[in-house]
Amino acid sequence: MKIFSREQISQIDRQTRVLEPISEIDLMERASMALAGWIQASYHVTTRIAVFAGPGNNGGDALAVARILATLHYSVVVYLPDLGRQRSEASLINLERLKECSGIEVREITENSGFPPLLNFDLLLDGLYGAGLNRPLEGFASQVIDWINVSGVEVVSIDLPSGLLCDENQYNTGSIVRADFTLTLEFPKLALFFSENEQYFGKWVIVPFGLNSNVLEETSSKLHFLDQKSVSILLKQRKMFSHKGSYGHGLLLSGSKGKYGAAQLAARGALRAGLGLLTVHLPEPAAGFLQIALPEAMTSLDSGKEMITELPDLTKYTAIAAGPGIGLDPLTQKVVKMLIDQASVPLVLDADALNILAANPSWIKLLPPNTILTPHPTEFDRLSGIVLKSEEERLQIAEQFAGSYGVVLILKGAYTRIILPDGSVYFNSTGNPGMATGGSGDVLTGIVLGLLCQGYTPHEAALLGVFLHGRSADLRVSSSSEESLIASEIADYLGNAFASLK
Repeated sequence: MKIFSREQISQIDRQTRVLEPISEIDLMERASMALAGWIQASYHVTTRIAVFAGPGNNGGDALAVARILATLHYSVVVYLPDLGRQRSEASLINLERLKECSGIEVREITENSGFPPLLNFDLLLDGLYGAGLNRPLEGFASQVIDWINVSGVEVVSIDLPSGLLCDENQYNTGSIVRADFTLTLEFPKLALFFSENEQYFGKWVIVPFGLNSNVLEETSSKLHFLDQKSVSILLKQRKMFSHKGSYGHGLLLSGSKGKYGAAQLAARGALRAGLGLLTVHLPEPAAGFLQIALPEAMTSLDSGKEMITELPDLTKYTAIAAGPGIGLDPLTQKVVKMLIDQASVPLVLDADALNILAANPSWIKLLPPNTILTPHPTEFDRLSGIVLKSEEERLQIAEQFAGSYGVVLILKGAYTRIILPDGSVYFNSTGNPGMATGGSGDVLTGIVLGLLCQGYTPHEAALLGVFLHGRSADLRVSSSSEESLIASEIADYLGNAFASLK
């Protein structure tokens, strides 16, 4: 699913009206029916609703929703703040339609009228401004939003919380509605993927309403929302006469004294992801523990007693991953440099391998093309060497980084971003806060390694691996809790995650 800019959204709306053809007011009615349907499914008919309608088409949506809800016997009061703009044509039509309905009270609010109390309402529908806003709010509009925010009433925003900019999120400095739910029309907006904005949008839900599918397909965007439909087409079907050699032999360099669990977790992820054979290169004292925990994995023993000091022969491996728990010893750093120089198969670098790169930035340009790097935000900041002020800035730097060095970046976190060398960005739709636990990233490294071994390209392995990693965690917490999730369970639920795609 593509993510579009503010300007593109307006173009898609216009092209839909031309191609169907359908009038602006009828398309607005279609969207409003979808919005009202979500509210009806979520709130009992006894819910008392205050609707705030601005002068633009977002306000037109709100007015239409108010009318539809009133016909469904909801108690609705509409507030029309004087925000200094003339109403759009579609908003005016919906206002006239609203006034023709009996039982709906309409109240105008001006700077001189004061703000009436909202304590008698159970729900406030925010339709003041939508995704078309291009500047921070101030003046009376800011006062209205501040009044909404102190009302104590549950808030549902249409498309975006009023005051939140769709694209330029480092400039969200004015007053912004703090919604409990955001009903984003047809597709998510970029603002919904940045943690700084969570205080404004609450939980968001995509509400489709039928924009033209051909227009959506033909409108290009480098930004995507990675959903099940996008990922399912990547999944390879196994052949009846395949064997373990058909699914590759992976090499995992992992573990050091005190961090041998990282090797077990990454190895478990790789095995559950379906590779044919796995060899784990690790310090000799850890081999027995690994083979007891995971008898399916083979070991390559390093002569180092506490850390990896040697690079094994790489010739028999289909793909290689390095980093989980390897530490930062100078001897281990030399091994990572040798791996970068010698690897001729797909490569995944995570955790301490990334910290080693950050300590030796001249090595980054030596990475083989399409090497997969899996940093969390702090690790990426070290890699880029840039102190960042916002998530949007981090994303922009990550796009430049991936393009400059020809690497695939998996920037971990909520809505993990997969950033390809061509500038494409995919925000992952799966996962939950329970994954904020030690070892979760190690499992992801193993999963991506396992997929690479089966013939997935680095781009495919990154997309599919991140989606499966999050889906596995979602399936686990559906029968337990986010608080209790541990990393090994993410690996163990991978079978369920794969099955959910078939």
